[in-house]
Amino acid sequence: MTRFAELIDGYRRFRATGWQQQRDRWDELAEGQSPKVMVIACSDSRVEPSQIFDTNPGEIFVVRNVAALVPPFETTPGRHGVSAALEFAVQFLKVEEIVVMGHGMCGGCHAALHRTMEGAEPGRGGFIADWIALLDDASADVRAAHPDYDNRVAGRAMEMAGVKVSLDNLRTFPCIEEKEKRGTLRLRGAFFAISDGVLHILDEKTGEFSPA
Repeated sequence: MTRFAELIDGYRRFRATGWQQQRDRWDELAEGQSPKVMVIACSDSRVEPSQIFDTNPGEIFVVRNVAALVPPFETTPGRHGVSAALEFAVQFLKVEEIVVMGHGMCGGCHAALHRTMEGAEPGRGGFIADWIALLDDASADVRAAHPDYDNRVAGRAMEMAGVKVSLDNLRTFPCIEEKEKRGTLRLRGAFFAISDGVLHILDEKTGEFSPA
């Protein structure tokens, strides 16, 4: 298990090698950032977007949270972290693509799929339950399609459905809807299977995910 002291050791290796090797790049980044792609991914420690997409610093603007969820647009007062990041990426950084990347063995999606079972709802009355409630309608559809839903087939269906929920919610943001209609912003869905390392891309016309 990695401890903070080991992270510091890693930083020192980075500072001595990776940072030095990309010194020009870091000098550019010190002047500002201009990523073209925003990635919305899960906080799961096994799913690191920069590693999966093999990107360099400054190439992708990343937001990570439980189950890679995007809440729908709303104007009520509050601390809307994902919405604030979206606003910054779309309106100020002017990213050209937003990728929602779900993944296999997602604990948030598993909780959403099973939260109607007696005693299975996590964080009752707390942050987790409120957050994954964003998936209530999708989880009901998955359970209807997979009555015996305590299996990997249903689990993967839930994980992929979560990507579609976030894409639908992205389109409730006026700035995103406008830019997508103008063709200056494109939304994409993706799914990374931890078990075999395969990335799947969503075809929104068919609703199906296929290996990249």
